[in-house]
Amino acid sequence: MAEEQLVTFSLGSEEFGVDIMLVQEIIRIPPLTRVPKAPPYVEGVINLRGNVIPVVSLRKRFGMDKAEETDLSRIIVLQVQKKVFGIRVDAVTEVLRLDTAAIEPPPSVALGMDSQFIRGVGKIGERLLILLDLDHIMGGEMSHEFSA
Repeated sequence: MAEEQLVTFSLGSEEFGVDIMLVQEIIRIPPLTRVPKAPPYVEGVINLRGNVIPVVSLRKRFGMDKAEETDLSRIIVLQVQKKVFGIRVDAVTEVLRLDTAAIEPPPSVALGMDSQFIRGVGKIGERLLILLDLDHIMGGEMSHEFSA
C-alpha cells in the first residue's frame, strides 16, 4: 500500500498538509524584515543561520482574513525546486502517514481557494486534509526575485 508522509498544519478551521520531504524545519516566528515592492503575500524575509529566506503568508496567498500571531504560530521552512522559503501557519498539528488511496483529486470548485494550490484532498476518518501543491505557492513573480 503506497502512502505519503505529511506535515499537517492549520489556518483557521482548515487543515492542510505538505509532503514531509519538502520540509527543512519548523521554527517559531522571528522578527521579519519587510521587502519593498514584494508581492503582498510575502510578509518579508528572515535570517535563518546566515541565509535570507522569504516568508509567505498563506492566509494572504489564499485570500483568508489576517489572524493574530499566537504561541502556536510557526514558520515551516520548505525547499521546493531548489528554492528555500518559509510559510507562516497558525499552528503545526502533526506528522502523519496517509494512504494514497485516501487522496482524491481537488474538487472542481476548490473550496474558494485557487485550485492551482491544491493537489488533492486527503480523507482521514471524518477529517479532510487539503494537500498543497507548493510549486505554485511562490508564483512566477517569486521565482526570479528570491532564487538562490
